[in-house]
Amino acid sequence: MLQSVSPLAGSVMRADPLDLSSSAGARASSAFKVDISRGTRLGRVSSEWFARPDDERYLSLSALMAAVKGRAERSRSRTVESAAVRVEASRADPERLALVLPGSDTPVAPTHWSFGQLASLVNAPATYLRQLPASLAAINLQYGLTSHRAEQVKTLETDDGRVELRAVTGPDYGRIYDHELVEAVMRIAGNGTGDTRWKVPGVLDWSTMTHNPAVEISKETTTLYASDRDVFLFLVDDFNPIEAGRLPNGDPDLYFRGFYCWNSEVGAKTLGIASFYLRAVCQNRNLWGVEQFEEITIRHSKFAASRFAHQAAPALARFANSSPASFVDGIKTARARIVARSDDDRTDFLRKRGFSKTDTARIIDRVLIEEGHPPTSIFDFVQGITAVARDKPHQDARLDFENRAKKLLDHVA
Repeated sequence: MLQSVSPLAGSVMRADPLDLSSSAGARASSAFKVDISRGTRLGRVSSEWFARPDDERYLSLSALMAAVKGRAERSRSRTVESAAVRVEASRADPERLALVLPGSDTPVAPTHWSFGQLASLVNAPATYLRQLPASLAAINLQYGLTSHRAEQVKTLETDDGRVELRAVTGPDYGRIYDHELVEAVMRIAGNGTGDTRWKVPGVLDWSTMTHNPAVEISKETTTLYASDRDVFLFLVDDFNPIEAGRLPNGDPDLYFRGFYCWNSEVGAKTLGIASFYLRAVCQNRNLWGVEQFEEITIRHSKFAASRFAHQAAPALARFANSSPASFVDGIKTARARIVARSDDDRTDFLRKRGFSKTDTARIIDRVLIEEGHPPTSIFDFVQGITAVARDKPHQDARLDFENRAKKLLDHVA
């Protein structure tokens, strides 16, 4: 049985981490003290948070579901001959371009995204075509479609007062609708607002270094997003911290479980799910103290829907419903695994794993500063490597360090 820690205290109450009834006391409390100097920082959620306008932000999974499910119900997908697509432009409106698809006399308006897909399909520069009057752009696009060697394309059309062409892909594109991903998340997270243990995250208070899970969900704090091109969802279990050992000052080292997932039903990106353990989420939605990051991605190829049903959705459910015991045991094993007892041992350990002389010295120094002793265990070295990784200005170098740290933990887990 694992340990569930009371907020802002070193006392420990023993509780099954999968027993939702154990959350009642925690929900009445304010915040959990965390140490974000450990692990890595992830900026993916923050990037989404910065980029989303208000009309792409949702306050609950049910509201998000209603939007994307309704959109899918108003949509149709079909495969057509590319050469039979007719491009029209009105002299009365030089900015307007429309398409007439085979089997219908109703013009459809391409979105910015689908226009780019059409242009890419016929190897035409979309940016240049957008600068032309609609009549000239239509002539160029029509020529490309008529002479296009690929005979068929798959379209996605949505009727929302007017018919829009939202996507143009190859005939073997395996569409996974956005609402299918949201449905999979709702099966484990309910409304995403606290009716289950999975919810929109709270916020880190920098003045007290505590993570407060009881924060009102608003347009400013939500992490549930959808646009005409994609969906992105981030949820945490931050009322139920997990203790995995102690900090140098004797306080519990607390983690929360979290995951985010994304999809595009129009071909803008893959479907993906990432799961991890983290120590805090700040106001601008950076993730701090991340450990055990795992990711699954699925390209929208011919059998994408089957792979989602048999791989991604079950993997998400397993992570959401499983005990964190293996994670805690891995951390404890890494703490107990002594691999260096002298300065020469420490240098040899890192140099044999490809670290330069300069980085080796930095890693050892960071552990000494942050942990109060030179590195001796696998866990010490992992903390030092990830600490130095945070200082790397280039993403490739940072990811390389983080991956090497993860491999060390995986080796002992």
